[in-house]
Amino acid sequence: MSDREIVAALLARDRAVTEAYFYRKCYPLFKSCFDKYYTDCDTCLEFINEIYLYIMLPNPQTHQSYMERFSFRCTLTGWLRIVAESYCHQLFRKRGEIIQESLDDADRFTELADSLSIEHSNFAGEDLQHVLAMMPNVRYRELIQLRYVDNYSNEQTAAKLGMTMDNYYNKHLLAKKQFITALKKEGLV
Repeated sequence: MSDREIVAALLARDRAVTEAYFYRKCYPLFKSCFDKYYTDCDTCLEFINEIYLYIMLPNPQTHQSYMERFSFRCTLTGWLRIVAESYCHQLFRKRGEIIQESLDDADRFTELADSLSIEHSNFAGEDLQHVLAMMPNVRYRELIQLRYVDNYSNEQTAAKLGMTMDNYYNKHLLAKKQFITALKKEGLV
């Protein structure tokens, strides 16, 4: 199929073409972006679903999706790589804004975050597991579990999660914030 036929089929929500092209043929493209860039997705399939929604949902202002605006000045596969990388860069910028917001509230947050290893000992095991289960991001939950419940060092936790230390420290900050939010919801902080 040509790129024009594939785009037409995708816009028509043709399931067979969507699965064959987007989820099978372009899987290596999306997997390389997933492995290389920041996302909050747990799996590559979840990342592909996010990209699919990103290009298929209409923009509220223009009422056109990114796919409808594809101009065929490059190959569809090349365009998808650019879109996926751009999407990852947007997520990275948003993450920076979130981190900056949390640093603006640093005094209270740092006090709470630094005391996590002490505070969790005050909870019954069931309470702690309940609070961990409330955390929506599984990767953050695993990080808190390994670091504070299982008492692994930062380096050991990063290795177990397959993260670089730079990535680990960023995720660690966000995981602590999410854990504290769960504690607040339960009235434990």
